Amino acid sequence: MNILVLGDVVSDIGCEFVRKKLSNFKKFKGIDFCIANGENSAAGNGITPTSAEELFAAGVDFITTGNHTFRRKEVYDLLDESEFIIRPYNFPAGNPGKGTAVIDCGRYSVGIINLMGTMFMESLDNPFYAADKALRELEGRTNIILVDFHAEATSEKQALGYYLDGRVSAVFGTHTHVLTNDDRVLPKGTGYITDIGMCGVTDSVLGVKKELIIEKFRTNMPVRFDSAKGDCMINGCIFTVDEKTGKCLSTEIVRLT
Repeated sequence: MNILVLGDVVSDIGCEFVRKKLSNFKKFKGIDFCIANGENSAAGNGITPTSAEELFAAGVDFITTGNHTFRRKEVYDLLDESEFIIRPYNFPAGNPGKGTAVIDCGRYSVGIINLMGTMFMESLDNPFYAADKALRELEGRTNIILVDFHAEATSEKQALGYYLDGRVSAVFGTHTHVLTNDDRVLPKGTGYITDIGMCGVTDSVLGVKKELIIEKFRTNMPVRFDSAKGDCMINGCIFTVDEKTGKCLSTEIVRLT
């Protein structure tokens, strides 16, 4: 089966571009299941029920999130109620939502785990121990498991990839919004890429107006981060997975404009 994972979708313009491009691309590549990181999908940051619905309507089957998950309170009920959206597993257990899911796709089921890194980010439960616990929860339910690791440090992402090699179908990094050129199948059969980039305005800094980010770095003064406008791109990766073994057979970087 072909599983497409899309990088952080940025603001309403990113959602709209995904809506325009995704359906035909899925048909062209024979995509069986599509995951997108939606934690930046709302205008002004975060995720809302409206931005989540826009992604689902565009053809996204499942939404993962990250450090901006809880920025918009209006999404809390959706996190609790929907089986098609999760938040990082290693947030405190009492937070809205859940960190794992298993989706029945007919002849197979797909398991998804969402984790967040701790290097240069919030102080959460250790993602390596959290991964072990999450896998115990999914044991016996499916052999096709994908992990969205929302993290800053490339070293932490690579380490988790090797830690989970042979235990999951794929580990893909999100959060940095910059597509890395290191997609591959690890020695024990796990697909891996350090970061799948973003879906948003190309001429920007991580989806934000470049002038604002330059001003922030020049002056160290507070700046409101407004979303950029203009031509967009879609970044992501396709993992081809053996349905019987759950092993990744191949990877392919996605760059659409």
